Amino acid sequence: MADPKGFLTTGREVAPTRPVAERVKDWNEVYVPGSLLPIISKQAGRCMDCGIPFCHNGCPLGNLIPEWNDYAYREDWAAASERLHATNNFPEFTGRLCPAPCESACVLGINQPAVTIKNVEVSIIDKAWETGDVTPQPPERLSGKTVAVIGSGPAGLAAAQQLTRAGHTVAVYERADRIGGLLRYGIPEFKMEKVHINRRIEQMRAEGTKFRTEVEIGRDIDAAKLRRRYDAVVVAAGATVSRDLPVPGRELNGIHFAMDYLPLANKVQEGDFVAPPITAEGKHVVVIGGGDTGADCVGTAHRQGAASVTQLEIMPRPGEDRSSGQPWPTFPMLYKVTSAHEEGGERVYSVSTTHFEGDENGDVQALHLVEVEFTDGKPEQRPGTERRIPAQLVTLAMGFTGTDQENGLVRQFGLELDARGNIARDADYATNVDGVYVAGDAGRGQSLIVWAIAEGRSAARGVDRYLTGASDLPAPIRPTDRALTV
Repeated sequence: MADPKGFLTTGREVAPTRPVAERVKDWNEVYVPGSLLPIISKQAGRCMDCGIPFCHNGCPLGNLIPEWNDYAYREDWAAASERLHATNNFPEFTGRLCPAPCESACVLGINQPAVTIKNVEVSIIDKAWETGDVTPQPPERLSGKTVAVIGSGPAGLAAAQQLTRAGHTVAVYERADRIGGLLRYGIPEFKMEKVHINRRIEQMRAEGTKFRTEVEIGRDIDAAKLRRRYDAVVVAAGATVSRDLPVPGRELNGIHFAMDYLPLANKVQEGDFVAPPITAEGKHVVVIGGGDTGADCVGTAHRQGAASVTQLEIMPRPGEDRSSGQPWPTFPMLYKVTSAHEEGGERVYSVSTTHFEGDENGDVQALHLVEVEFTDGKPEQRPGTERRIPAQLVTLAMGFTGTDQENGLVRQFGLELDARGNIARDADYATNVDGVYVAGDAGRGQSLIVWAIAEGRSAARGVDRYLTGASDLPAPIRPTDRALTV
């Protein structure tokens, strides 16, 4: 353990953010650079000798959190990095983007603020990159087997890195023009600067992984032909079909899925555009959906100079503290103020959009909504609560319904789907097609980055065993495992 009395003598302290007036003028990460290292050792020292570390159960990766907390407390950064990478291929991603279910399961969190596990994690990996402790790990020998990975999000990259290190020759196919999937084009720069993706890709290239961009399996290459070309295939194409809002006026100009809006802002940062084709500049912006993707739209609109930003959520506003119905160590649904919300805008709960209103040019100008209340789990409109709000740009951030079936990938492979419309798989992540495996949101449905990485690692073990008859690769979760909730 770390400091035996740390949790008694040290209060929780998190990474400070830059002033709002400063950060909305740029796209850099919102946290004060270098602010964690002076405080992080004491924060890691708050980790208790709790006997049974429930943080292991909260995290699907099975991160060895007490171990690397101890090393961070002692400022043994090399050892901390080794323990961190023992279970997680990309801690710089999870340390920035994961909502930290490990902290919800922290034993200290029963009656005190939990250990800042996420901040410790990102401090360790950033220090490891700074000191050169992150190096390529090419295999000692090649197996002679080839694997295609479809999709370069966190699940695909994790599977590819594990299989490459096991000695297989791996090629990653990505339909976008750059590697990274939603990490690249779904996550705004202010949440994670893309240098973190770029240097991981270079590490993987040095290990032997090959990357093929602007190739969509199902359209550019027939999936059945791809299967014949490789000894095994991992489908990690994600759950990319956005949930729509079929109400009158949906066809008006200016109403976009979040994943049609957010990537354009990232492409500006990549140098592809001087200005984004879809911008919030000078407009009244309405974001429909109260989750993390909606918050990303809010922060992006602020930086583009929106006249106003309103975020709508059909569910009631969550409480700020755990309720009796969400006991420790489950992951609670709490009222969360992200960095984007700190920057302004209005959040409206328990409302549903009834229709959109446009002008003579077919451009959206307003949104009509009504308050709702839930009866037997279903929202019912409250008469007399209708109102109109200005809306010249609307983003739909209501989640995703499954993997893309229009591009032909599912049909050409002949893959079976489960009852929820995801690609079906067995305990080894194998589909009904011999040699074809599935990992991440394509098989699990919309989920968190830690679950995607855990699935990529687990599917890699299944593929390795299929190719060689046995495997020493870890499999942290089963396809049927689910988050610790009530």
